Amino acid sequence: MQPDSSQLEIIQRQLGREPRGIVAIAHATEQGVPVVLQIRSLVDDKPFPTLYWLSSRDLYQMIAEIETAGGVKRIEQMLAEDGALREAYHAQQQAYVDLRWQLMDAGDKARIEELGFTDLYNRYGIGGIAQWDKVRCLHMQYAHHLVAENLVGEWMDREFGLKERLAAIRI
Repeated sequence: MQPDSSQLEIIQRQLGREPRGIVAIAHATEQGVPVVLQIRSLVDDKPFPTLYWLSSRDLYQMIAEIETAGGVKRIEQMLAEDGALREAYHAQQQAYVDLRWQLMDAGDKARIEELGFTDLYNRYGIGGIAQWDKVRCLHMQYAHHLVAENLVGEWMDREFGLKERLAAIRI
């Protein structure tokens, strides 16, 4: 959904700056507070391979605490030990790459090819990561989770109850 003027004001407060490259609000609370933004893949002729950007400061802080407590290392350990989980994670990375191409503006696709960035967009998965056995950013994983299937986000919901805490998000 396209952000209305009040949502754009909220997004500006969330980000602490004028938003750039917004295509749509990909996920909002029941009260209409933007939580995840869909972003253009090319902003000012610079590559931006992150399709979904977490805009909520409240949710950002919750996830930062999970990262600080070693959440990324825990997930990477699970991926290293569980071949089926790792295979599903790789499939989700590829699905993200495919969806990004599918949702991309035709003009951006042409410009990306012209600028020589096509390979980058084929290699970089969730959060702009090229090493698909690693987890770069729980924030980007959770943003993706709120829009599509994402096992890292599902794990965060189970372990930390993030989905239940979404209703309390203000900005």
